[in-house]
Amino acid sequence: MKSLTRQTFIAGLALAGLSLTTVSALADSAARVGQPAPAFQAVDAEGRTRSLSEFAGRTVVLEWTNHECPYVRKHYNSATMQTLQKDMAKDGIVWLSVISSPPGEQGYVEGPKARELTAQRDAAPADILLDPDSKVARAYGAQTTPHMYIIDPRGTLAYMGAIDDKPSSNPASLVGAKSYVRQAIAEMKAGKPVSQASTKSYGCAVKYAPAS
Repeated sequence: MKSLTRQTFIAGLALAGLSLTTVSALADSAARVGQPAPAFQAVDAEGRTRSLSEFAGRTVVLEWTNHECPYVRKHYNSATMQTLQKDMAKDGIVWLSVISSPPGEQGYVEGPKARELTAQRDAAPADILLDPDSKVARAYGAQTTPHMYIIDPRGTLAYMGAIDDKPSSNPASLVGAKSYVRQAIAEMKAGKPVSQASTKSYGCAVKYAPAS
């Protein structure tokens, strides 16, 4: 599948419930498959500053998340997300969960709560990045929770889009769902191009902080 066109991308952003101003800004700044993944720095749930450059030479998965979103709950209550995280870790893949909700918005948490949620759900990301100013979300054009990105060891964005092909919050939709993330990783491991490198993400709209 070819990368999403700018027009398709803008339409997807609008459907995610974002304002036209935000849509335009994200479309102009968003990451693109086949291009270098945008560099970033963010404070993690332990208070440490982390950067994408730390993981040079490794495959990195970015997962935008919001624990109050029903689409996110579908994947965590079923352990689908945790299983993915653990399977990726076995292959040496760095999984970073990103929380971009600003204070006062659905899904906002500080470090202690993020760590508590991880323990409660038996989640296994390599780290949790707190992005309350939405800088990382803007750099990547993150639209929904969940929204998935895969960065290859060369630092190139190899996949962006949905976690699977069932855009529903109903847990029953997991039966027979095709995991785009697993498919992309398997193709990368086999030295093949990612056959579906861009898909339309689904879920709750990412809550953006006002642009500074």
